[in-house]
Amino acid sequence: MNKWMASGAIAAAALALSVVVSAQDKPAPKEHTMTGCLAKGATADTFIVTSTAEKGPKTIGIVSSKAPLAGHVGHKIDITGVNVPAKEAESATPKPPAADHYMSLSAIAMVAAKCP
Repeated sequence: MNKWMASGAIAAAALALSVVVSAQDKPAPKEHTMTGCLAKGATADTFIVTSTAEKGPKTIGIVSSKAPLAGHVGHKIDITGVNVPAKEAESATPKPPAADHYMSLSAIAMVAAKCP
């Protein structure tokens, strides 16, 4: 009987380890910073960043932000956050403006009071 209990305990431990390993396979999204000009979206409480760097996306739809954005419309800003997959962003409420790239923001910083 002890032999069967030991086998069961080993099998349970192996199963638990495989669940932990599979949960770790998907890395957490990395934060990154991009610069551009903030504009209001077509609907209330939506925003888009335009005039971004030459390399990378031309527009960034803001899915969510921990920092208030309304006061920065028309400013050149640095946005820091994580990528949001397009499919997920396009089903968000409110729906962000259509863009090349989508982000959920953790921070913003004003670079200039006016956009070029």
